[in-house]
Amino acid sequence: MWPVLPDGELNEEYDWPIEGSLLPNAPPLLKPSQRNHAGYTPVRIKVLKNGERDKSRILTVTGPDITNMLKKTCTLMLGLPFAARRLFDETGKEHTLLKDLQRDQLVYVSCGEAWIDPDLTSLEQRKRLQLNKLTCDIALIRSYSAMRNPEGLVLEVVGTLMPGAKLALAESVVPINHGETTSEADKQNQPCTATTDEDHNENRNFLTDLLSHPKPLKPQRIHQQQFQFQDGHIITCSCPWLVVGVLEMNAQPGAEVTLMEKKADDIFQRWIWREDNRTFHLMGNPDLVLAVSMTQKNSGYGKSVMEVQGCSIILQKYKGYSYGAANQKWFWMPEIKVLNAFYTSVLDKEITAANQASVCTFCICKTEELDQPGYYITHACTKQKTMVCLACSRALRGQNIMTKLNPGNSFICATGRELSQIEETGPFKCIRVTKTDLSTSEVENTLAYWEEKWISLRKETSVQTISHEISAAKTQLAVRVMAYRNGAGYEDGQLIIGTTFSSLLTTCTQRLALTRPACRLYTADGILILTLSELIAWAVNETLQEHKSKTKQNDEDEGGRLRELGSEEIKEDWAEPSTHGTDHLVQRLPRITTEDLESIDTELISLIVRNPVEVWVSCGESFVPLSESNRRLKLQRKQWLQKQKILFDLNKMKHKMRHIQGRRVGSMGPASMVPTKSSIQPVAVAGGWTEPSPEEVKLLEDVQSMEMHLSEVHAMLKKEYPSFHSKLVSSQRPLYSQPDVKRVLAYLNGDFPDQGTYVFGKTIQELLENCTARLKLRCTAKTLFSPEGEQITSWERIERDMLVCVSLGEPFMTSTGWYCLLDILSEFQKADKEKVLTYRMSLELMGFISLGREYEACFMLSRALINSLCAHIQT
Repeated sequence: MWPVLPDGELNEEYDWPIEGSLLPNAPPLLKPSQRNHAGYTPVRIKVLKNGERDKSRILTVTGPDITNMLKKTCTLMLGLPFAARRLFDETGKEHTLLKDLQRDQLVYVSCGEAWIDPDLTSLEQRKRLQLNKLTCDIALIRSYSAMRNPEGLVLEVVGTLMPGAKLALAESVVPINHGETTSEADKQNQPCTATTDEDHNENRNFLTDLLSHPKPLKPQRIHQQQFQFQDGHIITCSCPWLVVGVLEMNAQPGAEVTLMEKKADDIFQRWIWREDNRTFHLMGNPDLVLAVSMTQKNSGYGKSVMEVQGCSIILQKYKGYSYGAANQKWFWMPEIKVLNAFYTSVLDKEITAANQASVCTFCICKTEELDQPGYYITHACTKQKTMVCLACSRALRGQNIMTKLNPGNSFICATGRELSQIEETGPFKCIRVTKTDLSTSEVENTLAYWEEKWISLRKETSVQTISHEISAAKTQLAVRVMAYRNGAGYEDGQLIIGTTFSSLLTTCTQRLALTRPACRLYTADGILILTLSELIAWAVNETLQEHKSKTKQNDEDEGGRLRELGSEEIKEDWAEPSTHGTDHLVQRLPRITTEDLESIDTELISLIVRNPVEVWVSCGESFVPLSESNRRLKLQRKQWLQKQKILFDLNKMKHKMRHIQGRRVGSMGPASMVPTKSSIQPVAVAGGWTEPSPEEVKLLEDVQSMEMHLSEVHAMLKKEYPSFHSKLVSSQRPLYSQPDVKRVLAYLNGDFPDQGTYVFGKTIQELLENCTARLKLRCTAKTLFSPEGEQITSWERIERDMLVCVSLGEPFMTSTGWYCLLDILSEFQKADKEKVLTYRMSLELMGFISLGREYEACFMLSRALINSLCAHIQT
């Protein structure tokens, strides 16, 4: 944007900064009276795809400007997989304005890639494509060569020594000599040790002050690398109050390890050293170990040692493999007080580097069987297992169903075996795995050999720019799918467009918010789709079948109209042969396979896949038929309607009961004390406003019966839903353990159950704390009872939506008994000594006063009433 004058010319004298105000609902600015329309003159041009040699496919396009022409017209007419963005003439010059083009000039449209010369021969294009593949393969080998044997790397604090400081790998300041005990090695270590002791002597005076008032410390480089392993803590030698650990909420794989203030009772700051495995296990979760974060390699140039040197320190799941877990191996050297990383054999480090650089391990170990990470493929016909390494499994992802191997299975990658059904290039694009020797003694020679080949091929192709190499690949066909969750029917569909099968799966995982990566696609008839070609072939078959069905239906309709006209002769001569001919044609119509797609017209396939194909995305579980999903959904809706009706009737009965109880309490009819002949309970309370009427008792029984029926319906719903989605939920479970939280309906001891409220918790103690807050109790709840009066002490006894009674420490009491107790206590202030003793015996029987503990009276009474009661009892 730029300010203009009233005549439409640019205001060149307008200077920054701009000062002004914003006006709401301001009228539109007047258009300049004189406007140059030269830039909007429509131009007609002839367009082709980038690199297209067939001039018979030229299309004519007319538009006012390049932007609208490319996005709205050329993208659809040329069938491009993405929006058109760039325009080139026949010489390769890029144009951004239509005024620079002539009428009916031939131009080439691209989706953003550089110009491809259509005059190149097919041999030259193949050479460029081969060069591009070889460049990627050499980058993988170079990456492996740079990472295969990291040495001299130790744990170091990044920046200032303070809580929250991150940890990373760095080159050791002190020389490290593994396994050398000669006098020369000792001499090399002595100066460094002496320097360290002098530094500690100099810092000893102010370290005492820092312990009482810790402050950020800016130490020397050697202080950032020195650690002490003592009592399970990895302590920095310069700041003993700082240890290596993680927060409890972050104790999960992938979390960064930092410096923290030392706490003796924090198990997430303490480590278990297993000397046989050379690993540090987190005491709070022994499955997690201290590891070096090694990011996944891309197709660019390989990582150098300096990049590995700066990797952060994280938590990882412990890998029990003998080879392939070098980033989890450590060794604490007490002589120089450093934690040395990658402290393992050379072969272990090489297998780890190969897994990270996407290089097949057969190139390193050849015919030697190793206990390493990998997957196995089970063939459908022979049930034979084919085991591949981690790098080859990534290359085969989406094409086969793979299962992860557990530690302890030694194998050789099947990519290098003879007569193997796996492609011999493995993770490479053009280099054969069997012809590549990346062992310890030959890796440098192999890398030099392939780099010479790459230079020679580059000279032959005469490549001018790197963009020509990248754009030499054939443009992929874009496929549109309407993706649904497996088992969810037609709910929450997402329109997804992709050019490769892996991109479709990745987008489905993100758009459908799956908890695990998508690995399979199913069509409506349950056919498993593992490649993009299978999806296209299925869409073509469905389209042809639908077309034949419509043709048959039209023929039958035409025959019916002829029969209405009474033409029996036409019916016999035309209608019947046409119908049988159509059936015969549909029956003999062969299905299109993936190999037949090359012989079908590309424009026809583009027209077919333009309509979205409905697919159901799976994370590894079996296909759930749509009929089963609809049947379960209807049954579930019916059950929910039944539950809703029961809830309505239950609420109506509870409302009626509240009215009956209110009228009984409002009458305040006095109760009578009836003497009995029992020595245990000489006085009984009868009648009065505390005794429910027969109608109320009958209604209470109906309510309890209705609640039991409701719980049975709820249990049936809870049982039916997981049976339908059990496999789906188990395959899409979250990456962390879901806490066992239960909801109960809690009411105060002595109150009516309908006065309760819902409370959540995952332990009994947490449930009691939440009851205190939700019920607004004046002190902490201590005991839980069932409605029958049984004390609940085990968490397994608590069920979801269970009715529980909350007590502050007193025994269980129903609402009726509680009101009787209030009547008894109210008589103490006016009773004589004989009645006091009688009431005291009644209280003992109720459990509120025990022998020798006369001061434990009712928890809801005021202190004055309790004191009065105790005074009467003592007299």
